[in-house]
Amino acid sequence: MAPEAPLQTCSPLRMSANAFPPSAPRRPAHTRVVVALSASTLLFVVAACKDAPRPQRAAPVVSTSPAIRGPLPFIVQANGQVEANRTVAVQSLVSGMLIRVAIAEGDEVREGQVLFQIDPRPFRAELERVQGTIARDQATLVRARSDSARFAALATDGYITRQQLDEAFAEASALAATVSAGQASLARARLDLENSTVRAPISGRSGQLALQAGNLVRAQADPPLVTINELRPVLVRFNVPERDFEEMRQRAGLDQALAVRVTPNVGDTSRIITGTLTFIDNVVDRATGSVLLKARVANTDRALWPGQFVTVGLQLNVDADAITVPAEAVVTTAAGSFVYVAENGKARRLAVTVGRQSGAVIKVDSGLVGGEQVIIEGQSRLSDGAKIELRGAARTARAADGGGAPQ
Repeated sequence: MAPEAPLQTCSPLRMSANAFPPSAPRRPAHTRVVVALSASTLLFVVAACKDAPRPQRAAPVVSTSPAIRGPLPFIVQANGQVEANRTVAVQSLVSGMLIRVAIAEGDEVREGQVLFQIDPRPFRAELERVQGTIARDQATLVRARSDSARFAALATDGYITRQQLDEAFAEASALAATVSAGQASLARARLDLENSTVRAPISGRSGQLALQAGNLVRAQADPPLVTINELRPVLVRFNVPERDFEEMRQRAGLDQALAVRVTPNVGDTSRIITGTLTFIDNVVDRATGSVLLKARVANTDRALWPGQFVTVGLQLNVDADAITVPAEAVVTTAAGSFVYVAENGKARRLAVTVGRQSGAVIKVDSGLVGGEQVIIEGQSRLSDGAKIELRGAARTARAADGGGAPQ
């Protein structure tokens, strides 16, 4: 930076004998005294007129942070969405009048718990009718088998024809088939009576109720009576780019149970919930160039909710000896990346090669050895070798001068 010209407080004035030409008329004595005094005063002012030094510009105040050398987890970041581990749309298998709703919307239900009761009287009556029909058919079957045995003895002695014997056996066989069909109808009637009581197929949380008591329920009709979501555990689905998927294959393989860190996008965004990778899709989506993955989270405290958007971190492995700096310390230009390092009250510019970013820090592959105090604030006012003042030191100096605590 070129030095600035000194600030001049007044313009120099030169006096010479030619200021009063010889041809000028001679003034009276008292006029000459006044002129002499004025000239003396002017010479005094000119002598006092000097170049005043320009005030020095204060050194930029900067903040620093150390370049840390140590282990750095390799984490793939992605946006994810929570979904229920299992979702069941509860429908009735029989038609009838809904006489009781045993739950409220949003209730926690257990597997096997009664949810709805459909009027069981028509199904109980049908069951009794089928039972009566079977009893009648069984009695007829017993008589037909007795007749068949008796006709067989008579046919041996020649008292009846072969045709009569065959008809007796055919009737007994038909009655046996009728009894078997009745047994099937009896099982169906019992099942319908049992299905008139609708129970929870899984444990979870109930959603909105579609019908209330007094409505007519139709078998397997939409909308379902209620939808139950299993919330413990939950699944988190997310997509990773193809390049990160390839990195995952190289570093961790596909059969290893990788740890997954889930952070909510709203609420307590600093909270990290751990889970395990459980699903990797077997195809790369050509439309997005990504692979679908799913993680299972225990969610014992119900911190995650189906449909919620989260940030997912998939930890592949750990770089044992990595150098990291805060992301704001790195300045990237068309010529490359660099950082400013504070050394002996001056800013030193160092070219660096940056690697991947992990959260708020960036890995530096070359250019630093660790331990340097990199400048993280105020780089825009710096140049290589410029004097700087650390923010903490500036506050200490102001307090020592009696300036009080900084605002």
